Amino acid sequence: MPEQALYLKWRPLSFDDVVGQEHITRTLRNALARGRIRHAYLFSGPRGTGKTTTARLLAKAVNCTSDDPANRPCNACANCIAVNEGRYLDLIEIDAASHTGVDDVRELRDKIAFAPGEGAFKVYIIDEVHRFSGNAFDALLKTLEEPPDHALFALATTEIDRVPATIKSRCLQFEFRRVSLSELTERLALIAEAESLSIEPRALELIARQGTGSVRDSISLLDQIVADPAETITLALAQQLLGTASAMQVHDLVEALVEEDVARGIHVINLAIDSGIDPRQFGQQLVNVLRNIMLAQTASADLIEAAQEEQRRYGDLAQRIERSRLLNAIRAFNAAVNAYTGGWQPQLSLELAYVEVLEEDGTAKAPAIAAPSPGSQARSEEGPVRQEPIAMQANFERAASSRPGETPIYPVAKIHGGWDDILGRLYRYNKNLPPLLAHAHVRLIDGNRLILGVPKEVFKQKISEPKRAKVIEQAIFDLHEVKLRLEVQVVDDALTPDDAARDTAPVADDPLIAAGKRLGGVVGE
Repeated sequence: MPEQALYLKWRPLSFDDVVGQEHITRTLRNALARGRIRHAYLFSGPRGTGKTTTARLLAKAVNCTSDDPANRPCNACANCIAVNEGRYLDLIEIDAASHTGVDDVRELRDKIAFAPGEGAFKVYIIDEVHRFSGNAFDALLKTLEEPPDHALFALATTEIDRVPATIKSRCLQFEFRRVSLSELTERLALIAEAESLSIEPRALELIARQGTGSVRDSISLLDQIVADPAETITLALAQQLLGTASAMQVHDLVEALVEEDVARGIHVINLAIDSGIDPRQFGQQLVNVLRNIMLAQTASADLIEAAQEEQRRYGDLAQRIERSRLLNAIRAFNAAVNAYTGGWQPQLSLELAYVEVLEEDGTAKAPAIAAPSPGSQARSEEGPVRQEPIAMQANFERAASSRPGETPIYPVAKIHGGWDDILGRLYRYNKNLPPLLAHAHVRLIDGNRLILGVPKEVFKQKISEPKRAKVIEQAIFDLHEVKLRLEVQVVDDALTPDDAARDTAPVADDPLIAAGKRLGGVVGE
């Protein structure tokens, strides 16, 4: 005969065994001790938190024959033993998912008038009650409103908003909560010790974390990884069996995100997925880490359920990443996890989320081996080069406007001659800018204003957009160490970049002509 699953074997037999729901078990025990039994209860909350189990405990308690009401259920009397063994005739469990029709409720209503055969109450447990149809709820309503004295209803649901208000108002409602990480870990440690399982505490914590607050799911995961009871379950083995990433892999990806390093992050994602890690699990772990960073940044690291060393690490990361980027990353990866359905490219959703977060403001770093724009100088053959991060607002302030006709602060010929290098630099920052600047040419430098000419207004609007202009100015500053303010003008299409350089460079660089312009002269007259 197959061995019983751990979550069934360790199902609570008394209210004391229920984990993390003291606010409910205490109320029910006090009501039982005082004989204040209601005819209908509504238990709601996430799956695996003890709703159906508590309903069965309530059924045992109201039919327990122990002399001490505070000791019910006693698990020693005939009624308690019959419920534990699943042969108590006055306990009727109905799965609303497979009995959704009004005929099923009418059959229940016809049978409820018969008195219980063994105990004091006939208990009806309706699981997933929100799956009832509208007509079925209507048929149940009258029975809940005026039930026989010997009938007791315990309704359980994971979607309380789908239960009609008319049903809620006729029940005593209890909301079950997700169980805390520490309580789940303690429960798993108790089971492991009783089952003579050798498992590391950090592995138990990982299992509890993957259980996401569900006791049943956590115990099922523990049962899943115990292939050999004599084998010691280490953290590494638990990660391998559960398909989760190591803390180091998740930390590496977060570091790449903080440093705005696209190539490094993509490598980390692919190495993790290629090593057998489940993409959904990896995404969930990443979202959890990013959420902890958000807590450390907005409130306090003390809210994070982790060791003090990890709390300090989260605090350090919180100081190094902008809040807007952090929030965007949490949204993007959470959406990627929720939308993941498998497929032939399992890592694609994570890659897209990562790149989109870093490319939102156009400042993400790309590897030096990225394809340059046409006409740029040959790349170095030494492989990828780590680029310095671009801190536009912190490291580079746009130069103040100067008056028209002033002496150029930098020779325009150098800007024109190094234009291909500037485009190559821009490709590393924002790969969409070089193709856009293919429609522009350098005209002149007037004071600290670098004036570009474009043939149409649409190009002027796109290039003049503040974020793009800042990136262009930063690229010029990186290569020429001069702060120029970008200005775009619509000019005649017939004027080519070579013509502009030949005609305007000598004029712009000649101090006598520049002085004449300041006095009101017109060049070329």
